[in-house]
Amino acid sequence: MTPRLADRLSKARRADIVGREAEKALFHSILTDPTSPIVVLHVFGPGGIGKTTLLRAFRTMADELQIPAFHLDSRNIEPSPGAFTQALAGTLGVETNAGIDQALGARGRSVIFIDTFERLAPLEVWLREMFFPQLPEGVMIVTAGRNPLAADWRLDPGWRPLLRQLSLRNLSTEEGQQFLTQRGVPLAQQPVVLAFTHGHPLALSLVADVYDQRPNIAFHPTDVPDVLKVLLEQFVQKVPGPAHRAALEACALVRVMTEGLLASILLIPDSHELFEWLRELSFVESSAQGIFPHDLARDTLLAELRWRNPDWYAELHSRARAYYSSRLPQVGPLEQHRLLYDFIYLHRDNSLVRPFYEWQSGASLPDRLADGDIPALSAMVERHEGAASAQRLRYWVKRQPGSFLIFRDGDQKPVGFVLMLALDQVDEDDQRADPPVGEWVRYLQRHAPLRSGETATCFRFWMAAGSYQAVSAVQSQIFVNMVRHYLTTPGLVYTLIPCAEPDFWAPMFAYADLARLPELDFGVDGRRYGVYGHDWRGVPPMAWLALMGERELGMTPITPPQPVEQMIVLGMKEFGEAVHEALKNMARPLALRNSPLLRSRLVVERAGAHVETAGRATELLALLRAAAETLQASPKEMKLYRVLYHTYFQPAATQEMAAELLDLPFSTYRRHLKQAVARVVEILWQQEIEGAEGGVHRA
Repeated sequence: MTPRLADRLSKARRADIVGREAEKALFHSILTDPTSPIVVLHVFGPGGIGKTTLLRAFRTMADELQIPAFHLDSRNIEPSPGAFTQALAGTLGVETNAGIDQALGARGRSVIFIDTFERLAPLEVWLREMFFPQLPEGVMIVTAGRNPLAADWRLDPGWRPLLRQLSLRNLSTEEGQQFLTQRGVPLAQQPVVLAFTHGHPLALSLVADVYDQRPNIAFHPTDVPDVLKVLLEQFVQKVPGPAHRAALEACALVRVMTEGLLASILLIPDSHELFEWLRELSFVESSAQGIFPHDLARDTLLAELRWRNPDWYAELHSRARAYYSSRLPQVGPLEQHRLLYDFIYLHRDNSLVRPFYEWQSGASLPDRLADGDIPALSAMVERHEGAASAQRLRYWVKRQPGSFLIFRDGDQKPVGFVLMLALDQVDEDDQRADPPVGEWVRYLQRHAPLRSGETATCFRFWMAAGSYQAVSAVQSQIFVNMVRHYLTTPGLVYTLIPCAEPDFWAPMFAYADLARLPELDFGVDGRRYGVYGHDWRGVPPMAWLALMGERELGMTPITPPQPVEQMIVLGMKEFGEAVHEALKNMARPLALRNSPLLRSRLVVERAGAHVETAGRATELLALLRAAAETLQASPKEMKLYRVLYHTYFQPAATQEMAAELLDLPFSTYRRHLKQAVARVVEILWQQEIEGAEGGVHRA
C-alpha cells in the first residue's frame, strides 16, 4: 500500500502522547473484555489537560483492535436533537435515524467518541433518557468535557453500573520531564518549566514550542505573553463581564476564596452570584475552607494580570491584606492561625519567599507540652544540637513549660516544636544555666529595656524532628506561629531568633525585617549559632504587616535591616518632665531637637524608626497639639486648653499677660496651667505605654 500523510500524522501523534497509562489500560480492558458492563466512559478535566489527546490515543487503540470508531466534536454541533443525529449520521455515512441504528448494529462492537461534551449540556437529559438507550448493544460511548457528568447519571440505578468517569489530572514530574526531553527542552531549563506548568500538558507543549523557536532562552512566564494568552483562553472560554473577571483574578490571588472574602475584595455587599459562578468553572475546586483554582490556572491568571495590569494586581493584594488584618482581632486561635497562613500565602510568588516555605494547608494548631513529650524533644535536640543543648532544653521544660508549642503527626507524636522563651521572666539562675540567654537579657537592658507589662521573646529552640531547621512543612508551621506570636502578644517589645545556618536564612529574614545581630552569636558543644532580632517598638506589628505587603509588591527595596537606634525608655516622672519642657519650647522648634521624647516609643512609632531628628521634632509638635486639642471636647476642660493656647501655642509675652488675656487671677491661672500640663502628660503617657500602633490582641 502506498504510504499516506495520515500514517505519518498518526505516528507523530502517538509519539507525542506521554503518560496516561492507567487511562489507556482501562479503555483497553473495556474494549477487550466482553463481560465489561461499561457503556459510557466520560473523561473530564480543565482546558488543555489533554482530553482530546487522550481520545485520539483511544481511537488509535480501537483502530489497532479493528473496532470501528466514530468521532464527533461538539464545537461543530448545535445542541439540539436534530443537529446531533444529523452530525452522527453524517459521520456514519447514512441519512436517517434508522440508518444510524442499521449502521451501528451491523458493525457489532463499535465506539462513538464525543469531544467537547460540555457544549451539549442542553442535550444531556435527552441523550441519557432517549438517544443513548436506543443505540444497539455493543456500542460504547466515550465522551470528554470540562465538567463531570450531571449527578442524575450517578443517581440513576440503571446507568450507575454502566458508567465510568475519569478525572484527568496533570502529568507527574517524571512524565513532564519525559515530554520536555522528547521535545528537546534543555535539561537545565526543565525544573523552572515544570514549576510553572505543574505538568499541565498544554502548558508543557506551548513552552516547548517557545524553545523550538528560541532554544537559548531562560524561560520566565511573563517573557512569553502569547503562552499566557493561549492558556487563559483554554481556562476561561468566556467571562460574562468585568465583575466576573475581577472575581476570577481575586480567586487566583488568595489561597482559598469564600463569599465574605470575595465581597470584601470586590467592595460589594453580596457576592453570592459571583461566587457560585466561580464554583461552576471546570478548573476551580472546592474544599472545606472555600474554593480555589487549579495550580496552573492560578499561576497563569496572576502572571498575566501582573504583566497586563500591575496596578490592579496591587489593589487586589491590598484589599486581601486589609480583610485578613481586620479579621484577625475578631476570631479565635484556630481561625487566626488560618488567616495568618492565608496572609503569608500572598507572598508565595516572591522569589525570596518561595524557597523558604512549603505551601500546604496550615489549618491545624500546635499543641502544648505534655509530660510524655519530654523524652522525644530531648532526643530531637540532642540529635541535632548535642547533649549540652538537650540538657538546657530539659532545664527550660521545668522553668517555662507553658512556652513550648508542639507539632504532632497523625498519631499525636511530636514531629517538631518551638520554645518561645519569655525573657522578662528570666532570672540570674536561668542566665547561668543557659549563658546565651544571659547575653540576650543584657542586650535588651542596653537597647530595649522593658517596662512593667512589656515582654520580649527568644525562640530559643525551633526544629523539625527529621529535617531540623531546613525548609519543611513543620518549619513553615513554626514560622506561621512565630508571626501569630508577633501579632497577638500584648506588650511585645523584642523578638530574637537563633539559627544554626544564619547565612542560609539571610534573604528570608531580610525580607521579614529581621536584623542580624552578630554580637549575640554563640556556641554550644562546638556548634555555632547566629542570631536575628526585631525591635517591635521601632517597627510595630501593623507597620510590619504593611511593610510585608509593600515588599511582596516590590514597592520597597529589600536590604538587611540594621538594628534601630536605641530608644530611651523614660519612667513616668521623667516622661512628664520632658513633656513639660517640650511644651515650653513649642514656639522654638529647634529647641525640641534635644528633647529625650524624640527617642521615645511614642515619637519613634509615629514618625518611623529611620526618620531624621527634624522629622521627629515635627511629629512631637503634632502630638503635643493633638493631646491639648482633645481637651476642647469637654466643657470642664476647655479652660485648660485656653490656658495652654495662650501660654505655649500662641504665647503671650509673659504669664502675667496670659492671665490678663484669660481674665483670671494669676494664682488661678497658675493652678489651671498645672492641671492642663498634667492632663497633656497623662494623655501622652497612655499612648507611650500602650504604643501608637498595637498588635492584634488574642481573641
